[in-house]
Amino acid sequence: MKFIVSSSLLSKNLQLISGVINPSNTLPILDDFLFELKEQSLIITASDLETTMSVTVPLSMAEGPGIIAIPAKILLDTLKTFSDIPVTFTIDDKTLGIEISAGEGKYKLTGHKSDEFPQSPSMEDSTSITIKSSILVNAFTKTIFATGNDELRPVMSGVFCEFSPEDITFVATDAHKLVKYKRTDAKSDESVSFILPKKPLTQLKNILSYEDEPVKMEYNQTNAFFSFNNVSLICRLIEGKYPNYEAVIPKENPNVLIIERQSFLNSIRRVALFANQSTHQVRLKISGKELVLSAEDIDYSNEAKERLTCNYEGEDIEIGFNSKFLQEMLNNLDGEQIKLELSEPSRAGILLPYDNENKDEVILMLVMPVMLNE
Repeated sequence: MKFIVSSSLLSKNLQLISGVINPSNTLPILDDFLFELKEQSLIITASDLETTMSVTVPLSMAEGPGIIAIPAKILLDTLKTFSDIPVTFTIDDKTLGIEISAGEGKYKLTGHKSDEFPQSPSMEDSTSITIKSSILVNAFTKTIFATGNDELRPVMSGVFCEFSPEDITFVATDAHKLVKYKRTDAKSDESVSFILPKKPLTQLKNILSYEDEPVKMEYNQTNAFFSFNNVSLICRLIEGKYPNYEAVIPKENPNVLIIERQSFLNSIRRVALFANQSTHQVRLKISGKELVLSAEDIDYSNEAKERLTCNYEGEDIEIGFNSKFLQEMLNNLDGEQIKLELSEPSRAGILLPYDNENKDEVILMLVMPVMLNE
């Protein structure tokens, strides 16, 4: 088995899928890339058992089909050092010896048998939908940060997807914050819901482009499969029933604050530096056209207070939030101004873009308050 490939092209494609490989694996074979030579192209696969990702790389020359597992780290580190030059791989199918020739250099290492490498699950009885990559990038970017890390509640560690003939919706929550992201410009033939794990979504978010390239998505009872350009990814869905998220979104919110997003975010960033570093609590006191942000850390005698002008309709209110959650949400909302809807100090606040330019996008973020210590 022998082939010649551009070092930069190979390196770039290996980087795309290397994020799937865990830093510490129970099975040594999962530290490898699987190289499969078919005609004039090379299919390279990485897996962590839950997620499997493949890329197809065109070759300058190929001889003899074959398949071998190659240690990932040493290969990636070697390719990074080359300028863009042709690299020749010569693989002995019997001894699994690998010789890499590049310029004046020769490098030898030993591969592993391919039959130990996990096989990709087959997508039987699947349904498919084609979605623009820009929609998926936005959906994943705006929801992944709100997923939970609680191992006792695995359903909340992923993103809940609801597809229907009217729209598609992505939801994430960790019980302290919640994001609901809906698109009316993508639809599915039938109504279906499932939970996608965070790791493969983060991987996709990092490599999908903001251009409108089509992404084919297939799903069945156990797996989801994404394919675009020369990349494919298959991941196991999270089993279990997602909590009824609609029930926690308060419907009656008579107190409405409209404020410039960036100045609100900058104020929170500054004031939060003086907050208690375990609760990260900031206090919002809203009355008339004025919002007063304050925080204190009694242990260190730190305190901060800032005033902002705003548009506000409703009764005077004083409410506390975790500043980290507010910052994450404001960072992930677009638009110049945002709307904060409140009902009372003990109930969740709702953050919305005030002037969303994208008419096909509906986004709602919810943040639970923290009790104010008087």
